Amino acid sequence: MKRIAILGAGTAGTMMANRLARTLPGDWQILLLDRDDEHVYQPGLLFLPFGAYREEELVKPRTQLVDRRVSLRLTGIDRVAVDEKRVVLASGESVAYDFLVLATGSRILPESTAGLTGAGWYENAFDFYTLDGARALRGALERFRGGRLVLNVAEMPIKCPVAPLEFLFLADAYFTQRGMRDKVDLVYATPLEGAFTKPVASRLLGDMLDRRGITVVGDFAASEVDGARRRLTAYDGRTLDYDLLVSIPTHGGAEVITRSGLGDGSGWIPTDRHTLAVPAAPGAFAIGDATDLPASKAGAVAHFQSEVLTENLFAAIDDRPLSASFDGHANCFIETGHGKAMLIDFNYDTEPLPGKYPLPGLGPFSLLEETAVNHWGKLGFKWIYWNVLLAGKELPLDHRMLMAGKRAA
Repeated sequence: MKRIAILGAGTAGTMMANRLARTLPGDWQILLLDRDDEHVYQPGLLFLPFGAYREEELVKPRTQLVDRRVSLRLTGIDRVAVDEKRVVLASGESVAYDFLVLATGSRILPESTAGLTGAGWYENAFDFYTLDGARALRGALERFRGGRLVLNVAEMPIKCPVAPLEFLFLADAYFTQRGMRDKVDLVYATPLEGAFTKPVASRLLGDMLDRRGITVVGDFAASEVDGARRRLTAYDGRTLDYDLLVSIPTHGGAEVITRSGLGDGSGWIPTDRHTLAVPAAPGAFAIGDATDLPASKAGAVAHFQSEVLTENLFAAIDDRPLSASFDGHANCFIETGHGKAMLIDFNYDTEPLPGKYPLPGLGPFSLLEETAVNHWGKLGFKWIYWNVLLAGKELPLDHRMLMAGKRAA
């Protein structure tokens, strides 16, 4: 029997396994490997600190999420033996593959910033990119009575690049609703020059932060945290004192990728930006957060990639040329607080533009505009995630960025 092995049963890996289960002929086995049976709905971690979601809404067993035709094995992975086309498991057993999909995701590395995980960690300094971090931060926000809250992005890239901005917008609304916004100084310390990576969106989001009284400290590359003194220091010597620190820690690729010699210095997989093939490993492809592509590390991007990757796996099986059709397409709802959200749609080469999405001229969602409909779209995505996206079902969205319905900013 021929085999496609998929490493990682997160968003991208689960999606790919379920898509292939419905489309591959019966003489192919789909082997999906991950170390545990806990799948976390990561977009929901943003809302957990503010009490908007319960923990049980965000976690489901992986075993409940994969098609019965997928062979799911919960086991540690030691490395990929590329030359032999084998995956070596932590037990020492190895499994051969004909084609390999690397969906190993990303991980946070808070220990990479000196002092961050020392004094004050999970007392006055937190992350919200993990379930434990988001849970602990929820308690800290409930206890917070005022002072300076600094949100710091240690370095790029990170999962869901808009999440830090969303946290600040939600914090503004949260403290306003508690009647204590005037007692809280919100500060955004980012290694970027401005609020976001794309200039058009950066200007718009920067204006929104300014209107809400949120200070942006740009080009701030954090070098260390002094938890005892509650002080954040940048490499250029600038300091920011805080009462509460929300850190978006350094991200890196999976350890198995580094052990296999497939990653760059940060563990990201060098990947063809249009075909998703991995040049260093014949018969291998990468998808989702694990790649080194200059695209957002977000679920919507993985969905668009999955369409291209499915096509290219079939091309590779038939020994046909690969389709170079992934254009870096990303779209992101940006929760802006007070029952509204914004939506951006962009790709490798095109800035976010105003207009309507997904139906040109009709929407129902508005691009680069705060609306209540966008907010409900953001919340409704959770149902779509569990029931449509992970299942690998088709969505009425083109994997390419389309210009219909958009206009110049």
